[in-house]
This record gives sequence, C-alpha cells and structure tokens, in this order.
Amino acid sequence: MTLAWPTDMPRCLDYPTVGIDAVLAGAARAYPDRIALQDGDLALTFAELHDQARRAAGGLRALGVQPGDVVALHMQNNLWYVVAYYGVLCAGAAVAPVNPTLPPAGLHDQLDDVKARVVISHPESVGIVLAADTQCVDEVVCVSTTPSAPATETALPERVLAFDDLLQAQPLASYRVDPELVAHLQLTGGTTGRSKAVRVLNRNLVSNVIQMASWRSGLLTELDEFGGLRMQSAADRGPHALVPGEGVNIAVAPLFHGLGLVGQNVSTLLGSTVVFTGRFDPDRMLADIERLGVTHITGSPAMYYALLASSKIGAHDLSSVRAINSGAAPFDTTSLRSLQSIFGNAWVTEGYGLSEATMGLTGAPLNSLVATPPDSVGVAIFDTELEIRDENSAVLEPGEVGEVWARGPQITDGYQNQPELTAVQFRGGWLATGDMGRLDEAGHLFLVGRSKDMIIYKGYNVYPQPLEEILCSHPAVAQAAVVGETVPVVGERVTAFVQLNRDFASESASDLQLLERELTDYVAAKVAPYQKVRSIRFVERLPVTATGKIQKNELRKSLAADAI
Repeated sequence: MTLAWPTDMPRCLDYPTVGIDAVLAGAARAYPDRIALQDGDLALTFAELHDQARRAAGGLRALGVQPGDVVALHMQNNLWYVVAYYGVLCAGAAVAPVNPTLPPAGLHDQLDDVKARVVISHPESVGIVLAADTQCVDEVVCVSTTPSAPATETALPERVLAFDDLLQAQPLASYRVDPELVAHLQLTGGTTGRSKAVRVLNRNLVSNVIQMASWRSGLLTELDEFGGLRMQSAADRGPHALVPGEGVNIAVAPLFHGLGLVGQNVSTLLGSTVVFTGRFDPDRMLADIERLGVTHITGSPAMYYALLASSKIGAHDLSSVRAINSGAAPFDTTSLRSLQSIFGNAWVTEGYGLSEATMGLTGAPLNSLVATPPDSVGVAIFDTELEIRDENSAVLEPGEVGEVWARGPQITDGYQNQPELTAVQFRGGWLATGDMGRLDEAGHLFLVGRSKDMIIYKGYNVYPQPLEEILCSHPAVAQAAVVGETVPVVGERVTAFVQLNRDFASESASDLQLLERELTDYVAAKVAPYQKVRSIRFVERLPVTATGKIQKNELRKSLAADAI
C-alpha cells in the first residue's frame, strides 16, 4: 500500500454479484422522495425514476426485446435519456449509446455493427435514424421533447412508436439482471482509430461505479435487505467528499460517452440530483452553478477551457462546488490551477480512464499522506493495478516511460465480434491501453501521450504532452496541441498548434512572428535540444470531438495538405 493511498480506506472493496439494476433499486429505497433528474419544469424522484424505468423495461419486453438483445440510444442529453437507459438495462438488454450528430451513413454502420433491434431517439434526430435504414432494426421509438432538448418538429413520423406508450406497460418487477450480461456496447475509436464496440458487462459497470462512488465519497457500499446497492452511512469525510443524498450536478458530459454514463450511475448510487440544462453554454453554466447550488462537476478539459474564457467567470457565487474532476483528455496544470483559484472551495483533480476499462482507472485520493502532484492523474483506484511496460511487454521501473497496462474488475470483456483486436489489447487479464506514461515511487501516474502520437525526431522519441504542458503555462496560450510533421532527413518535426488567450487573439502578423519566436524559445529553455518545438501554427480554435478530445489526426492532415 503506497503512501499516496487514501487514509482510512481499504485497498480492496466488495463487489456483490448484481446487475446495474441494483444501483437504481437501492437508490429508490434510500432516497425515494429526493429529485433524481431535473429538466426544466420536468422532474423525477428516485422512486419515480425506478418506476418509469421498470415500465420502460416492460414496454420493451412487449416489443420482443429479450435479455442479451441490443437497444441503441440516439439522442442528446435529457431526462428521458436516463429513463430509457435504465429501462433497457432493467430489461436485461445492452445499451448501445450512439452519437446523435452522426450522418445517416455513419449511424447505419454503427447500428449494423452492434445489431441493434430497437433504436430510441428524439424528435430532433429521429429522421437520421430513419434515413440510416438499417436492416437489423425492428422498431424505432421516439421520446418526448423536454425543456433542455426541444425540437423544431414534434409530430412522429410513420413507423415510429412513442416512448410514452412504452411507459404505459406494467412494470417489469420480478426480473433481476445477470451480472454477466453486456450492459454497454460502448462505441469507441479506441487504440487503433477504428470504430468498435467495447463489451462492458454488468459486473464491470457495477464494479467501476462502486469504485468511483467510494473514491469520491470516502464511504463503502452495501446491499439493502432487498438486494439493492446503497452507500453506507457515516460522518462527512471532509470538505471535498461527496455526501450521499446531498449532491447536485449538471449533466454536461455526453451520455453517449462512458464518462457521462458511468457518471450518471455514480450520481444515482450517491443519491445526487442530475440537472439537464441543454446545449453547453459557459456563461449559462456559471449562472446555473450559483442558481442550483451545484456541489460537484465532472467534464472534459474543453468544457473547463470554455469556463475559464467566459467573461462571466467572476460574476457568480461558485462557493457551493466541493469537487471538480477532469477526464476524457489531458488537462494542463496551468489551467487546473486557474480553475482552483476560481472555485476556491473546490478540490480540482484530474483522473484517467478509457472505454476499455469501463471508464475510471485512477484518481486523486481524498486524504493521503502524500500530496497528489498537479501534473499527475492520481493513483490507481481500488482493486486496480497499473504497470508501465516496454515494447516487449517487460515491466519498467518507476520513472521510466512506457505503455500503461491496467488490471482490475472494471476491465471489460473485449470488443464485440472482433476477437483478433481483443487478443491484441486484452492479454491475460491485463489491458494494454495504448497510452504512454510513467509511475513515481508513490504510485502516481503521469501521462505523456498516446503511443500513436509519439514523435520520432532524428531517432529520438518526443512525447507531446509535456511540451503542451509547457506551452500552456505561457500567459499567451489558451490551448496547445503538439504533433509530428513529416519532413525529409529528420523524420518528424515537432510542430505545435496554438490557440491564444483572448488578450492575444488579435495580434498582427508581425506580432505573431515575434510571439512564435518567444514561444519556441520559452519551450527550448525547459527541454532537451531534441525536444524543442520547431514550428508553431496559430489557430482560432483547435478541433475537438464531441467528448472534448483534440483531433490530432485533423491537425496532421492539415500539415500534409499544406505540404502538397
């Protein structure tokens, strides 16, 4: 047990053999009258959410959906997404969360890959489902609009069923979900860039939800007398611990991403109220934090960068926020410290995870004998092992850089219908993450980038993330992404794409030339000669995915196009 381990917490937890339906059932009994979901003037208590989910499960069974079948969820964040999600899981089916912004051709391929029998969509996006015209889909269901998710057209097209009709079914009351059934078919680009579906079993999901809820609250879980999962009661574990039955958060992370879905389940287990406010707007979110008394925030760096750039950042009382966690992509320490100064009562930390590990692998402990370094993503959470290995899979010593390997109960069952890819990434109970990093003596993990993003300059390995960290510490820089530019003789030239802070965004061409020199000198003073940034491209905005990850492939493509 390392010095960085949270004090007064065991290294190992108990993971009951239950499905994710036990999380919702336990919350409904522990917090029956507490608001679970808030969407404008629509609200459901935990007891009502449990009832609606079981009715949705009964309605899906009436459509012929059986345990092991696949139901795709295709809509933006809103209250009915969560009802449909738990309804699918309570029926024993697998949820395939798909990005509602995909064009019909892309959606067709993903629905066909997972063999979805039913798609539950939204009036704003159901037309894309119909245009996808996927043969495996038997039924298309459409939820109602909500204040956070309106639509220009609300009339249901032909052949589309109303989700409200499913909710008229009798609740599916006696069925208990098998922990070995697939809970999520999480669509991801993963480590190869190819779209594939990760098989997240119910036991993987339950394990990771227990791990993350206990990590953030400092409390253990137990089963109630009916087999529902709940948090044990105890005194408040400190100013930054999440308190069961008291939390409030805004659903910003997309629910089609593992960060959003696992986060929703953690909120359910902790009895936290989840509020849906519509498309992310940084000014409105700051106002909502004050209005709602938000206690904790989870999101991607892209969201936090937008909050930091808001002109309203000092106009609201943000003192209710106790904890802020960043995930899904690297977050530079300069911005992390800025966030900490703005949210003075909050504990701002960064975690690490990926879809192939359900989601969470590391985090900063609430209380430990060793402080978490600000450029670290924390230590391995309960029952999770991390190793750093070289290209031959040999384990490296602390301080040495290699690929991060992980093992634990949250490591998933591989890729759906892709045994060869599964065999490459999942070996002997371990997951080869494709991320490069190092461990210190205390067990803190420091990431240096993806293995595929490593730059080879004159035979030297150059990792982007430390260079991005240095660039972002300069007052002119809001965000930075470093990639390799293929050039003769040297192999790959270290090139940075830089998004400037507002005060520097209107610089003239001559001023930008001076700033480029200043930035390259700034980095050069802090790194070895082979690690220097050789070229800088200033951009108005870095391209990011819907989940907040910088699209480095797009940056490399732009360099290749310029070279033609």
